[in-house]
Formats: sequence, structure tokens, C-alpha cells
Amino acid sequence: MSKAISQVPFAVNEPVTSYEPGSAEVKSLLATYKKMWAEKTEIPMVINGKEVKTGDTVQLQSPQDHAHDFGFYHKGTMQHVDDAINAALAAKKQWNELGWEHRAAIFLKAADLLAGPYRDVINAATMIGQSKNVHQTEIDAACEFIDFLRFNVEFMTEMYSEQPVSDAGIWNRVEYRPLEGFCFAVTPFNFTAISGNLPTCMAMLGNVVVWKPSDKQIYSAKVIMDVLIEAGLPAGVINMIFTDGKETAEKVMAHRDFAGLHFTGSTKVFQGMWKMIGDNIHNYRTYPRIVGETGGKDFVIAHPSANVEAVATALVRGAFEYQGQKCSAASRAYIPQSLWADVKKVMETQIASIKVGSPEDPSNFVNAVIDKNSFEKCKGYIDRANASSEANVVIGGNVDDSKGWFVHPTVIETTNPQYESMVEEIFGPILSIYVYEDAKWAETLQLVDSSSPYSLTGSVFAQDRYAINEAFKALENASGNFYINDKPTGAVVGQQPFGGGRASGTNDKAGSKMNLLRWTSVRSIKETFVSPKDYKYPYLG
Repeated sequence: MSKAISQVPFAVNEPVTSYEPGSAEVKSLLATYKKMWAEKTEIPMVINGKEVKTGDTVQLQSPQDHAHDFGFYHKGTMQHVDDAINAALAAKKQWNELGWEHRAAIFLKAADLLAGPYRDVINAATMIGQSKNVHQTEIDAACEFIDFLRFNVEFMTEMYSEQPVSDAGIWNRVEYRPLEGFCFAVTPFNFTAISGNLPTCMAMLGNVVVWKPSDKQIYSAKVIMDVLIEAGLPAGVINMIFTDGKETAEKVMAHRDFAGLHFTGSTKVFQGMWKMIGDNIHNYRTYPRIVGETGGKDFVIAHPSANVEAVATALVRGAFEYQGQKCSAASRAYIPQSLWADVKKVMETQIASIKVGSPEDPSNFVNAVIDKNSFEKCKGYIDRANASSEANVVIGGNVDDSKGWFVHPTVIETTNPQYESMVEEIFGPILSIYVYEDAKWAETLQLVDSSSPYSLTGSVFAQDRYAINEAFKALENASGNFYINDKPTGAVVGQQPFGGGRASGTNDKAGSKMNLLRWTSVRSIKETFVSPKDYKYPYLG
């Protein structure tokens, strides 16, 4: 493919709708929300392009009102996993043979559908099923997913255009083939965009996919599937199943034609899947590709030269937007003694103004955590901090499960840098603070690096450039995404490729060409125009 062909003018970040109070946009979204809230939606699996209804139904509950029944989904069996695999493999040949531009057109059309007639629908589904406020929903379900679709087309064409040099009389080229077999996408509840990106980026490269979304994200997953089908995705290319996680993984990873895993979720589950793959390695037609983004215990460290208001604001936004349920959420912070009183004062003022409640009210900054298990986990950390001799809840700490799973923004201050909430992943609106002596800046950097097995995101705040450089070097392995004077959340497709190492994943950088390369199997081709007719080289005389 020539470089001229690769210039696809679609890689521009989707503008974020502001949803200002009283605007036509917010009125339209809330009207769609209310309409969908009142409906009882039936959600089937989709296998080989057809709806599959089993009659074994599971009620869908909204985190902000766990008594409200807004629909149900049809739960599948291991037979449906077999059906999805067989459908994918049956679709593979024709999908592989389709020109790249035809595949690209499907996903570009899906992006335009999401940007237009489906924008309110996918945002409302995310608000209802995953309890995101209008802004968090907009930057996720609409903008980020649209960006993934459009930028991945650009990355794909750039990748295809990269060709080796050719010597005189020889034409060297590489063919970017899809993987040999089918791929498995396992996606999380917290980002609709991730749920959409993991299966679609593999399919864009010519792969066929079995997709298992989180049971907490099924409503917006249905919208994604509806959009893909309307955009013209052929039957069998992506098959959406709602089945038991462990049993599904065991069946998929025992299959001879399993070729790749694209995963976002917990570290423990990912490690279990990796082990399954290892146990079955002798069965496979080819070595499977394994790409995973897992947990995080993301940090903010402030230098004594840092701006107080900037640090406090980054902590409030980074820790409490979407209830701390972002993989990148600020969960632990290291604040110098000289700044802590002022930082705490600004945080207290800001947090006191935060409203907590349903996303139906756009003025609510914090909404519900995803389910009862998450609520109980958060409550446990708060209760233990209140009872601890080495920790104290200094801001917030209120919880309320009478209607929804609401945990108010909570700040725990601890004298022990190894205290449980400083080192364990919580995935809730709880931020832990360790106050360090100003003179122990370098020592604290080492503490940041060594206190967690994770390495996803992190931030340094400082006005002193030497301090920034020192942190930059000392923390080079502590995060895959490193922020200077900004919160550790909010990576944008095409701007900050996202992913981490250590226990946080394989660092294959979603939202970049690096990730797409993992879903190709490259064939090198050498063509000689005039072939030699004698074995003798010149040196033989």
C-alpha cells in the first residue's frame, strides 16, 4: 500500500458536548434517558448476526436505583460459546478477503452513527447501566469510542503503508495478515469505549471475534452491537455472548483455533487466563497473542514547590470522577508536610460543594458505585480506617445504600505508607494520603515506586524543573502513563496511548498503532525479477 493511499482524513478527536444547563443538548439527552429508563429492555446475545434468546433471563439493575427493573438479558450456556466460535471461524475466510478499505468503511460509518443518531442512546444506556454523569458518559461512550474507531482506521492504513526497502532487481514487501484462528475479547464495566474498542480493533484488522462484555455493562454493549450491525458488519465477525466467565475462558482457551486474547479487567482474572493459555499451549495451531490492561494503584506525588490549588483540584478530579472507578483513578497521594494543611483546606472546600446522586440530575458530580460488592468493599475500607490507630478519615466517609450504591468522596490520611488503602486497589471514591517530610523527597520517590505491584498511571506536581526531572527518572517504571502537573486520568486516543506494565498489564497501548500490530501476523515477501541461472558467484572466478 502506498503512503498516498494511507492518508485517511478521519483521525480528528470528536468534540466533547458541554451539556451546559438548559442547553438543547442536555435536554435531548435527558429526554432519551427518561424514555429508556421507563422501558423494559430485552437484550439477547448476538451470534452469527442473529439474536439468541435462551429464556434464562437475568434482571438488569441500575446502580443508582437497585430496585428499578429496566430490563433483562438472556444468559447463555457453553453451547452458545461453541456456536459463537463456529460462527466466527465460518465468517473468517470471506472477512479476511474483504479489502481493508471496505472493513474501514464499516467502522467509520459506526463512528458517524455514534456521533449522530446514536449519541444520546449510547450515552443514556451508559448513564442508566453504569451510573456515569453526563460529562463522564460523553467523554467515554460517545467521544472516546468514536475516536477509537476513527483513529484505528488511520493507524491501520499507516501500518499497512510501512514497507521494507527493495534492492535493485528485487521487490520486498510485507503483508499484514490477520491472526490464524479466532480472537477473544473480554471487556470491563467501567468504560463503554473500551468495551467497543477491544473487539472492533481486532475485527478491523481482519480478525473474527468472540466478545464477552461485563454483565454490568450489557445495556451499552447492546447499543454497540446495534450500531455495528447497522453500519454493515457481516454476520459472524463479532459475536456477543453472555455466559459464565470462568467456564467460557476454559472452553475458548482449550480450542485449537484460539489465536488471541484482548482483555481489560482484574489482574487476578488476567493472570488466570494467562495460565490457562500456558496449560494449553501445545494444543494451539499458533502461539496466541495476549494483550491485557488490568489493575492500578495510581499515584500523585507533590513536590514542596507544587501549586496548592493545582494539586488539590487534580486530587478531587482524579480520585472522584466516575466514583474512582477508572483504572487510572488517583488512589494514593504523597503530599509534603509544608503543603498538606493548605491542600487539605482546598480539598475540603471543593468536596463540600460536590453533589452526589443519580446521573439524571446533571449537577451531580458523583454517582453510584457499580454494585453491592463494590459498595461493601468501599464501606469496609472506610470502617477500618475509622477504627485504625494509623489512619483516619479526614474528609467524607458517608455511605448510603437505601436506594442506590452511593459512596461519598472519602479521603483517608495515614501515618503508614504501607497502610492497606495506600497499597491495595479499591476501585471506589477513596483517596489515601501519606504526608512526608519535605527533606525526604528523594526517599519518597522510592516509596512511590516500591509500594505497589501496579504500574498504570501517575502524576508529579512541581514548579521546580529539577524536581520534575528527578521524579521522571526515579519513576520511569512506576507508570505506563506519566503526567506532569495534571491528574493521572483522561488519556485521549491519538494523544496519550494508554497502558501500563508490571501487574497493570502488557502495556500494548490502546489508542495507538502499537496495539493494532499485535493483531496481525506479518508475512515477508521477496520477489526477484530476473532470477540467477548459475550457482556460481563472482568470487569463484
